[in-house]
Amino acid sequence: MRRLLLLIFIVALASGALISALLLHAPKFAPSHSQTTVAVHAATPSNDDDSGDGDATDNWPDSAGTPEQVLYAQPQMMRAAAARLAPRSAGKINLYFIGFAGDGDEDVFRNEAEYAAKLFSARFDAAGHALLLINNPATLNRDPLASLTNLQTAVNAVAQKMDRDQDILVLLLTSHGSDGHVLYVGMDPLPLDQIAPEDLADVFANTPIRYKVIVISACYSGGFIDALKNDTTMVVTAARTDRASFGCGTDSDITDFGRAFFVEGLNDNDSFAAAFAEAGKSIEAKETREGEKHSHPQLSTTPQIEARLKAWRSGIHLGAPVPFIAPPARDDKGALTVSR
Repeated sequence: MRRLLLLIFIVALASGALISALLLHAPKFAPSHSQTTVAVHAATPSNDDDSGDGDATDNWPDSAGTPEQVLYAQPQMMRAAAARLAPRSAGKINLYFIGFAGDGDEDVFRNEAEYAAKLFSARFDAAGHALLLINNPATLNRDPLASLTNLQTAVNAVAQKMDRDQDILVLLLTSHGSDGHVLYVGMDPLPLDQIAPEDLADVFANTPIRYKVIVISACYSGGFIDALKNDTTMVVTAARTDRASFGCGTDSDITDFGRAFFVEGLNDNDSFAAAFAEAGKSIEAKETREGEKHSHPQLSTTPQIEARLKAWRSGIHLGAPVPFIAPPARDDKGALTVSR
């Protein structure tokens, strides 16, 4: 019996030592993160562009209500925005515009989207056919949020108004972009999804609109081209897939690409391709003067979309150039405090 007990003791002791050794040398696994969380960190602007460092509610105005109230007001705001779209004009190709300003921490993106809407409405015969989605403390009571959900709703709303086989949609997305090709979407403290190229492609897969011009004003935005291009879509980006673009930050009124393409190019020209060519030369010269690594804006186009744009242009009366006037910068202190 004593020998049996001794044998059991020795076996137990050896087993314990083996288990301890296995645990000691086992690989350590970090907690997993969701794809959305990874994308948020990948696309969050660095300190180089003076993004806000304070509490998430520092820029939230009392007049907007609470973040929860704003979030739950979105379906009604989208219905109201869609209802304001004018009926299409018969007998000609119509152009519709959707502007998406993704980052609520910097006015530069709001300014760019609002200006582009004015430009297309006044100069390119799209009055009544423009819809804005903006993340900005100053517009929370006025414009729907720039979110992926609202973007899908906006595209659906425009598709209901337009002739999807004849008319043209111009979509501008302006925000920060990551080298992982994720468009930054943020209106702290709201939980908004980031936008990858596949997300944007899915928006149009769910709502087919034949003729599109998609403009992405963001760093590394060339990474969106492959997911979006087809025979009837023009894609314009502020930078190559591996390059940053410039002109964002709290001290800027509009991005360098926005100024070169919209304010200068489309006011000097009546075609997107010509405006892009002028913008590319202007940006290259500016980046050379300032010693920046060239952003290399990109244009992906096809004969079909070029022919449709030419036919549209021949059917409208071109308006006068539209000057860019930046709205006053918002005050992030004092009155802008979170409502409780």
